[in-house]
Amino acid sequence: MTESQLTVRPATPEDVAALVRRAHHEAITVVSGGHGPWSRDASDGVRIELTELAEIRIDGTTVHIGGGATWGAVAAALSEKGLAISSGDTSTVGVGGLTLGGGVGWMVRAWGLAVDQLIGAQVVTASGEIVETSATENADLFWALRGGGGNFGIVTRFDFEAHPIEGIVYGEYAIGGDAAAVVRAARDVMLTAPRELTVTYMDVPAMDPSAPAGARLAAVWAGADVEALKATLAPIAAFEGVSETVTTPAYRDILLEMPVPEAGDEAPGPPGFLGGNGLFAELDDELIDRLVAFRTKYPASVVFLRSLGGAYGDVSQEETAFPARSATWFVMAGGFDIPGLVDEHTRAAILADWRQIESGRLAEYGNFADTERPDAVPGMFTPAAHDRLRTVKSKWDPQNLFRRNHNIAP
Repeated sequence: MTESQLTVRPATPEDVAALVRRAHHEAITVVSGGHGPWSRDASDGVRIELTELAEIRIDGTTVHIGGGATWGAVAAALSEKGLAISSGDTSTVGVGGLTLGGGVGWMVRAWGLAVDQLIGAQVVTASGEIVETSATENADLFWALRGGGGNFGIVTRFDFEAHPIEGIVYGEYAIGGDAAAVVRAARDVMLTAPRELTVTYMDVPAMDPSAPAGARLAAVWAGADVEALKATLAPIAAFEGVSETVTTPAYRDILLEMPVPEAGDEAPGPPGFLGGNGLFAELDDELIDRLVAFRTKYPASVVFLRSLGGAYGDVSQEETAFPARSATWFVMAGGFDIPGLVDEHTRAAILADWRQIESGRLAEYGNFADTERPDAVPGMFTPAAHDRLRTVKSKWDPQNLFRRNHNIAP
């Protein structure tokens, strides 16, 4: 962080509004949770950290969450009430950033995106006004918040409708044999699987205890039916070289613990990532083969897949700003640009292979796009949604005060 940037941690929405009014035309960076490129490297303007706005208030199944809360704290509070929200996978990720970008989580097939459970929000606008939004109040702004990112204001409170849940079943399937065959089988299983089930495939190098090296399929069943999960994924467990482990953790315990750098931490950041992500209509055999070959070809690489469909696809394309409701899989793949280990030839080869993989995607998921690429922003939305978002931006932030994001120009 440079001396040219002012960092503040407001205690109330009124404090946030006062900061916005004083910012004039300086860029505003909003941080809630510590993830994402703007959390790490914003170096000018005003940096507003919403850490103090982290209250979680539960009223029946309605949950009011401060804009600075993290999902781990939310999951812990909800678990005590027998409730859950389809959120991210990481306890330290901020409710704000994940929700405004859509929010693909462990229960995405059961309950949809995080934004699909959002029923209202309190927003500080570019004029420094505090407004309420919902489907019936400032409805244009509410629509834009659900997938349009932090372009339209600072959300100081999120209102969600949570779901009663009896338990969670977690299955892990370590893959010691033919990964491509297992992924094809998982693809076929998920075509008719109950929507309570969401699966993720990961193949990673050794990184930390939460992500051991090798290929594995992880599955979450939104409910307490252990036998239902095991029966649905029996074709996976039957593969030679696959080992099955099934547990029944608390909802809060399925979120990974990931370290967040402290303010002023001089430790080196993560290596560059050469690749990207996409929302795909289907996971066909050619795409599966490309992904498995990519991981084999580049030792310092990662492949990550998550099943969609179910409740995710129940929401009409026009209802939220989030793209590609017809997608059935989320795909991420890339290599780590490690100085001294990745030369220019390898770097070019990784990017060329990724371009082949991404060529069939419907859209890019902005929450997993970790750099500022203004030319890529239209590809994070449908053309109609992007046009509509620009109109909403022109109304609520005509001077583009909120531009430290995947920016939608007014």
